[in-house]
Amino acid sequence: MISKLTSIVKKALPKSAFSRGVSVLIGGTASAQLLSVLAIPFITRLYSPDDFGLLAAFTAFLAFFTVLSAARFDLAIPLPESDQDAANLLVLGASTVTFITAICAMVFLLWPSEIAYAINTPVLEKYLWLIPIAVFFGGMYQLFSKWAVRDKKFGVIAKTSIAQTASMLTVQLGGYALGSLALLLGHSVGQAAGTSNLARSALKEPVFKTCSLKEMRSMAVRYKQFPIYSTWTALFNTASLQLAPLIFIALFGASVAGLYALTLRVLTLPTSLIGNAIGSVFLSTAPQAHREGTLAELVKSLHAKLSLAGAAPLVVLLFFGPDLFALVFGEQWRQAGVYSQWMAPWIYLQFQWSPLSMLASVLELQRAALISQLLTFISRFGVLVAAWQFSLSADDAIFLFAIISAIAYLLRMLWFTKQAGVSSVGIIVTDIKYLVGASLMMIPVLYVVGLIK
Repeated sequence: MISKLTSIVKKALPKSAFSRGVSVLIGGTASAQLLSVLAIPFITRLYSPDDFGLLAAFTAFLAFFTVLSAARFDLAIPLPESDQDAANLLVLGASTVTFITAICAMVFLLWPSEIAYAINTPVLEKYLWLIPIAVFFGGMYQLFSKWAVRDKKFGVIAKTSIAQTASMLTVQLGGYALGSLALLLGHSVGQAAGTSNLARSALKEPVFKTCSLKEMRSMAVRYKQFPIYSTWTALFNTASLQLAPLIFIALFGASVAGLYALTLRVLTLPTSLIGNAIGSVFLSTAPQAHREGTLAELVKSLHAKLSLAGAAPLVVLLFFGPDLFALVFGEQWRQAGVYSQWMAPWIYLQFQWSPLSMLASVLELQRAALISQLLTFISRFGVLVAAWQFSLSADDAIFLFAIISAIAYLLRMLWFTKQAGVSSVGIIVTDIKYLVGASLMMIPVLYVVGLIK
């Protein structure tokens, strides 16, 4: 019996080394995400929205410095043919991580009170010393994970993803008596666990013993486009997402920022897992489709599947968001369910756009991608400025931010799919068709729960 089951499993596994590697990587990510999902209902009952607000501010600061830390040299590590060149790139990236960490430490250790009071969160002052530590490990993780990709050690990356999540949750669940410090400390410990596992595997390579300053300079010149261009694209992307919790916490307090942060974290889980996986598959097939003149059909087919997959969750959130959040996460998170109703259309469109954004690479539209990311940032930042200027309520600010985000993702998707030869009207009609269908299927449920008679 066991041998028969083993035979079935082997037949079910992908045959090519590439496909097996991707399957292992996605499996590890899925396992880590599953752990996180299962833990959220427990964490939300141990910590308050104020605690999550502090975590949102902490991770926002961390994201800004981490995205700059390796100067995007990590993206270049898989590219050189020579392992020696790749090793010099990694050491070069490690040097920039150390430099950025030093700047980060100077900022947060010299002016912690000024920073904490600037965002109207004085309690955060005593935790800011954690940020430089987390930046260092986060930057190093970026470098060593790309080295593992280069070596096709997908199993190591998968185990690391699980170890990161398990370490983070162990601290956050086991150390809840420490209050918000456990949330922040857990996030930092998770980064360290991932980095140490990957570093041990990579540093066994003999090529790291022969790295030189001369070769590092050569690699810096050869791959200078990464710090010059890719850094700005990543920074605008990070800013368009991470400025919101900082401004919400400054204007409306930690509780509002925490409610917003939890809502975003829960709603974007499918995008971060399923969307990224589909995007990888799309990127592997789209170039050939483009050469053969069938890219438009591929894009239309993928969009239809994404639209269908996201329609039912969107409709469920629109009708039952507050009750679902209160049931799963606790009554104190009911308002987060209201935010989920407003943010659901935005996340629905982001879910579609995440894989389709690979069109920028397939069609070589990197400049357009940078401009679209910049415009998205400007529109989102403009809403936050308006909220401050006109003294809008927290609910009004989050509602408008969600609407602008939805419009931004829709316009980006329509423009890039049009470049692939797909009709914008067809994209909109497909979304409407599946949303109407999902809404009609919801009528019996609404009748049963008494929302309609």
